[in-house]
Amino acid sequence: MTRNRKYVGWITAGVTTLATALAVPTLAQADQDGHRTPAHSDIDWHDCADSDFKHMRCGSIQVPVDWSHPDAGSTTLALVRRPADDRAHRQGTLLLNDGAGGSSIEQLRLAMHIGMPNFAGAMTRNFDLVAVDPRGVGHSTPILCGEPPKPAGVSHFPKDRAAFDALVSHNRAFAEDCLRRNGPLVDHTDLTSTGRDFEAVRIGLGERQLNWYGIHYSTLLGRTYAKLYPGRLRTMVLDTALDDTGSPLSRVTQEAATAETAFDRFAAWCATSKDCALHGKDVAAEYDALVTRADRDPIPTGSAGHQPLTGEDIREATQDYLTLSGHSWPALAKTIVEAQGGDAADFTHDPDDTLDPAQVQIRVPACLDNARPVHTLAQLTRLRKELARVSPHLGGAVRSYKTIAGCLGWPTPAEPVKAGAPVHGAPPALVLQSTHQALAPYRAGAAMAAQLPGSVVLGREGDDYSMFLVSECVQKATNRYLTTRALPAPGTTCTD
Repeated sequence: MTRNRKYVGWITAGVTTLATALAVPTLAQADQDGHRTPAHSDIDWHDCADSDFKHMRCGSIQVPVDWSHPDAGSTTLALVRRPADDRAHRQGTLLLNDGAGGSSIEQLRLAMHIGMPNFAGAMTRNFDLVAVDPRGVGHSTPILCGEPPKPAGVSHFPKDRAAFDALVSHNRAFAEDCLRRNGPLVDHTDLTSTGRDFEAVRIGLGERQLNWYGIHYSTLLGRTYAKLYPGRLRTMVLDTALDDTGSPLSRVTQEAATAETAFDRFAAWCATSKDCALHGKDVAAEYDALVTRADRDPIPTGSAGHQPLTGEDIREATQDYLTLSGHSWPALAKTIVEAQGGDAADFTHDPDDTLDPAQVQIRVPACLDNARPVHTLAQLTRLRKELARVSPHLGGAVRSYKTIAGCLGWPTPAEPVKAGAPVHGAPPALVLQSTHQALAPYRAGAAMAAQLPGSVVLGREGDDYSMFLVSECVQKATNRYLTTRALPAPGTTCTD
C-alpha cells in the first residue's frame, strides 16, 4: 500500500466537519496573465487525528483543475497548520514547501520527529507553519497511474534504435494511462497552475502577505508565485535554489557534474569514517563493480511488487542518497553492502520519506515544466556520452536527465516558465545554498538571487539541503530574516 492510499482517510476526515470560512481582508488581484483568483477560497479545517500532528489543524481547499476554466472541475489540496507558540507576538504565516513531487506535510512530519519546536526558535514561536501539498502530490488529490515511469526492459540510456523506440513508446503509453486515470489534472500540474493555487491558499488563510520557505523545486515555485502576484510575499527563504535560466542541456550537465562531486565526497568520507559500512575499501571501485554486476544480472529487491534492479536503476537511485551527509551517507554505504549481498531493496526507497514511492508525482509535472531539447536517438546519445565524461561513476543518472529521457514522446506540450528577468514586487530573498550539494551547484544560488532584486546568498560549507534542520548558523540567520527582514552580509558562509 502506498502512502497516498494509506492517508486517503486522513485527507477526507474533514468532510464531516464544519467548514470555517476565514475573513479575507481584500479582494484577490489578477495575476500577471489576467487570471483572477476567487475572492473567497474556503479552507475546511478540523483537528488533526494524526498523532504526529497533535494540537494542529488539518484542512483542505478546493481549487480549479484548470485556472483558465475555473468552473470545469476542481481538485483538493491538503494542509496542516501548526499555530505560532507565542500568539501575542505572532508575525504571520510561513508556508512550507518541499521539493518536486515531495509532500510538504511529510516534510513537516520529519521535522517534528527530530524535535523541530525545540530548535526552531522564532520560526515556530512567531509564525503559524502551514504545510501544503501541491496539486497532484501526497495528501492532496494524488496523481496515481497504473503504468510505472520506467518498467523492466525500458532504459533511459538506450544504446540502439530499438531501445530508443521502446522508451518513447512507453513514455507515451505512461502519459496516456495517467490521463485516463486522473483526467485533465495531469495536464495542469505545471508551476504556473500550482502558483495560482497558493494565491487561493493565501486568501483562505486570510493573510495579506505570506512568508515562503521553499526547498529545491519550490524555490522555482516561490519565484513563480512572486511574479504572478507581486506584493503578496513578505519574505522568501529559498533552500537549495535551482537555476533554470540557462539551456536544459547545460543544466543537466552541471547537475551531473555536481552529483558526481557529491559522490566523490561521499567516497572520501568513507575512507576516513568508521560510520561507513564500506570503510577501508575503495568505495568508487566497489560501487562501479556493483553497477556492472547489476547490469549483467539484475539484483532482487525481495519484493514481488518491484522488479530486480539493474545498474542503471542503482545509479538513478544514488543521487537522493547524497543529499544529507549525516543521515543518508551512512545509509548509502549500508545499501551498497546489502546490494552486494543480493538484496537491492533499499535502492527502491527514498531516503527522506516525502516522495510518492512510484515517482509518478515527480515525472508528471517535470514533463510540463521543462523544455524538451532532445528528440532523436543521436541527440540523446551525444548527451549520454557527455554526461559519462563529467560523471563517470553515476553516469549522469540525475533528476534532470531522467526528465529529458522520461518525457520523450510525452503527448502534452511543455510550458516552461520564462526565467532570468528580475521579478518586480518580490521581497529580497534569503537564498540558502550548500557549497557542495548533489541536487544543485552552488552557483545556482546566485542565479536565483539575481532574479529577486536585493536578495543575498547565504552559503553553507557542506553537502546538505534542508539546511535549517542541520545548521545553527543557518537557523539564526533565517530567524533574523523572518522576524526583521534583515539579510546577512553578501558573501557570508556558515561553517557549522
